[in-house]
Amino acid sequence: MSTFAETVMTDLKTAMKAKDTVALTTLRALKTALTNAAIESGNKNNVIEDADALALVRKQIKQRNDSIEQFESAGRPELAETEKAEIAVLEKYLPAAMSTEEVSAIVAAAVAETGASSRADMGKVMGIVQAKTEGRVDGKTLSQEVMKHLS
Repeated sequence: MSTFAETVMTDLKTAMKAKDTVALTTLRALKTALTNAAIESGNKNNVIEDADALALVRKQIKQRNDSIEQFESAGRPELAETEKAEIAVLEKYLPAAMSTEEVSAIVAAAVAETGASSRADMGKVMGIVQAKTEGRVDGKTLSQEVMKHLS
């Protein structure tokens, strides 16, 4: 197992002992997703890299955010609250998020580096910015910041 998967397993055991149902359900779903991703990767040891595991956590959070929107529009706030609690559990596995100022500075540097001047150059800038932020900022926020600098 990778260190990330070991951490999830340790936290899963802790949640079982504490009878924390929200953390337990969330971590079980995450463990299953990690196992499935490892199997799909075709790795003979069924090990998933930490970077791939973090991407999987982000995907799980995005799914829950989508569910929150749907539950709130359907008038089911209690289900939305459950999803928000699960997001809080998952966010513990992500690296610290970058501040708005840090993101703005990185975007400004990337715009200067590429010589971008219009939204047509957005793809070049996004590639550089995503590499520099390494997933510590969600894509939507990055996209909005790049658009702000290019308009």
